[in-house]
Amino acid sequence: MSSLSRRRLLATTAIALAAPAVARAQGGTQPWPTKQIRMIAPYPPGGGVDTVSRAFSEGLSPEIGQTIVVDNQPGAGATIGAAALQRSPADGYTLMLGSMVDYSIAPFFHQNLTFDMAKDFVPVLEVGNGTIGVLVTPSLPVKNVQELIALAKSKPGQLSYASSGYGGLIHLNYEMLKQMTGAEMTHVPYKGTSFFQADLYENRVQVSIDNVLAHLPHIAAGKVRCLAVTAKTRSPLLPEVPTMAEAGVPGFESATNYTLFAPKAVSADIVKKLNATGNEVVKDGGFREKMLKLGIVPSGTTQEETQAKMSAEMKRWGDVITKGNIKPS
Repeated sequence: MSSLSRRRLLATTAIALAAPAVARAQGGTQPWPTKQIRMIAPYPPGGGVDTVSRAFSEGLSPEIGQTIVVDNQPGAGATIGAAALQRSPADGYTLMLGSMVDYSIAPFFHQNLTFDMAKDFVPVLEVGNGTIGVLVTPSLPVKNVQELIALAKSKPGQLSYASSGYGGLIHLNYEMLKQMTGAEMTHVPYKGTSFFQADLYENRVQVSIDNVLAHLPHIAAGKVRCLAVTAKTRSPLLPEVPTMAEAGVPGFESATNYTLFAPKAVSADIVKKLNATGNEVVKDGGFREKMLKLGIVPSGTTQEETQAKMSAEMKRWGDVITKGNIKPS
């Protein structure tokens, strides 16, 4: 039994006694938490964000001494859930597990947003990141990223690039690569990864920079090749695959993201407690194993590190979209 599981068992019988001692008053006298907490998941049940939200909430609940209920509020590129967080009282009883990337991109593709990530949310903790890889059809005559770039530059527009839709992260990964290297390909948007997998594996499209989870068994079977991962460090999912920096494209970083957010005006004491207890969850062996099976590499960060990354992500994707003159389709 993991240390977190033991704590969870103890907390089940002592939750009422534990709650008052977990955190100090938001205003100096009111203990937190004293009641159930709502965790907004801005995507439908069953998906990656929902699964991470439930696993993280299950681990966090005994740490803070209160039950946490996951509230799915999907739609409009995760902006419906974010708007619900923005409307919520800043009392620590409504949180959200969402993506820095989604909310960095959203202002460029959704009109009349009622929230601003930088002004309305405090990023508490980065829970983890999904592994993204540079994927190529196996018949493409390239062995590494530099050869792919050289081939694309020698035949501008002749290679095709598959994405899960215009303006999404997979599309923007290509735009960032093009801006950084001059490798121009023809963008072919699909409705999702599952719609382009067969075309990628059978050379009807040649390239994608996508989350590797759906492709892992096909990488192992040789149906598609991963030339690099786009994280700062190599992925435990594909430890033999180099990073983009190692592959000669330093500064190219991208990942699906899972971050705990709270309303901006929430007490600093609550943020501190959530960060400390959240990091305990992320360190737990059982939680880490569960995340890696989903293709997610657990992070764990200080609140200051989380804030700095949010600012960097907003700048990264804002620059890519602006430089590429990418408009809503």
